[in-house]
Amino acid sequence: MENFDEKIPEIVLNSGHKMPEVGFGCAIQPVPPAEQLVSIFIDAMENGYRHFDTAACYDTEEALGRAVAKALEIGVIKSRDELFITSKLWCTEADHDLVLPALKQTLGKLGLEYLDLYLIHWPVRVKHGASTFNFAKDEILPFDIHGTWKAMEECSILGFTKSIGGDERWLAAAKIGAILREKGIRICAWSPLAGYGTVWATDVVMGNPILQEIAASKGKTVAQVALRWIYQQGASVIVKSFNKERMKQNIQIFDWELTEEEMDRILQIPQSRGVGGDMFIHPTGSYKSVEELWDGDI
Repeated sequence: MENFDEKIPEIVLNSGHKMPEVGFGCAIQPVPPAEQLVSIFIDAMENGYRHFDTAACYDTEEALGRAVAKALEIGVIKSRDELFITSKLWCTEADHDLVLPALKQTLGKLGLEYLDLYLIHWPVRVKHGASTFNFAKDEILPFDIHGTWKAMEECSILGFTKSIGGDERWLAAAKIGAILREKGIRICAWSPLAGYGTVWATDVVMGNPILQEIAASKGKTVAQVALRWIYQQGASVIVKSFNKERMKQNIQIFDWELTEEEMDRILQIPQSRGVGGDMFIHPTGSYKSVEELWDGDI
């Protein structure tokens, strides 16, 4: 059995728990057969990944749980504690009374007793029972920031998740939020390669001439340059490839650096959002415009 020994650095979160700086993303559309996903997740573990990022709406929690169990069985990992598992609360459960049941359902699918990190996926509430993505606009409801975050805290206190996270917008009223503001909020980049290799992919990253030029000059891949740029700015990253060689390459970013000039060149690349959030805009919800959703940062 091949085992790749690339060591991914860890950061200590405000909860006191350690999180690997690079995580393996579990979002994919269309979702492959479960057996294929289980094999892919085990490949990732064999290649050094210990942080796995899933969500209730990804429909990959069960496959990840099966992969964890299989990895323990065949000795890829020695204990559950070697892994850092993240999942997320979807908008249809973003209400105080629905958070704990949603987390318990996630744990049931994963076959785990606890998460390492539970996140509020979007600061949005959609009617309970509505379709995950194809909900009607009038099913968007006002989002109770205080109540939902309080329930997240309760989940942490009960031991169902070691750490919790969310948007700074609701952290202002949270007990844990005061600590986050004091010590800083850890930023984690999701889909940093613009969904490369997925049905929603664009070439804005992988096809960028500046990144391609820097990669060629350093003997690195474009993906490695993009990921190193994120890491070098002090952020964590979630990355995904189902190709074994690229799995390895995507975590080979810690023993070299981009120069200050290279960092500045990358910073000049025009920025764009992968998901605009238009689906969450409606008069019955908390946000009446995209500008309001992003606090003007669009």
